[in-house]
Amino acid sequence: MMESGLPPNWVVRWSKSRNIPYYFNTARNESQWEPPADADQVKLKAYMASKHSAPPLQQQPNQEGKIRCAHLLVKHNQSRRPSSWKEPEITRTKEEAMEIILNFEARIRAGEASLADLATSESDCSSARKRGDLGFFGRGEMQKEFEDAAFALKVGEMSHPVETASGIHLIERLA
Repeated sequence: MMESGLPPNWVVRWSKSRNIPYYFNTARNESQWEPPADADQVKLKAYMASKHSAPPLQQQPNQEGKIRCAHLLVKHNQSRRPSSWKEPEITRTKEEAMEIILNFEARIRAGEASLADLATSESDCSSARKRGDLGFFGRGEMQKEFEDAAFALKVGEMSHPVETASGIHLIERLA
């Protein structure tokens, strides 16, 4: 395994259309969004956080009716897709996921870490590569529970844990 934690013949490339990294097998000429199952997850997590986190999005004009949020997602075995860029199969229970997210919330509220910093290495969403930044979105573009919580926040505020079909989120309103 390389410094990246990827098995031989695997590299990380950047998607121009989605503006996020993906995994490419040079021997088979195949690409995928999820890491290879036999990757060293600890090394890969550190590598992706240090080498492939995108800079924050700049303020964009003409976003009337839209807000911009970042989030940190912790999936569990009942999530609609229990896998992530960090883990090919998520086996933790919903209760364990809640315990993890409450720990992250406590650390953020205590000033020990920012949501963006934790999202980079800990979020189960591919937006981790963008420090959890989801960009601008309007009503009807996100799951209802997520949307309701996000639109209720003021700029700079962070939600308490929000449960959706995807998992459990902390949401920070950026704009």
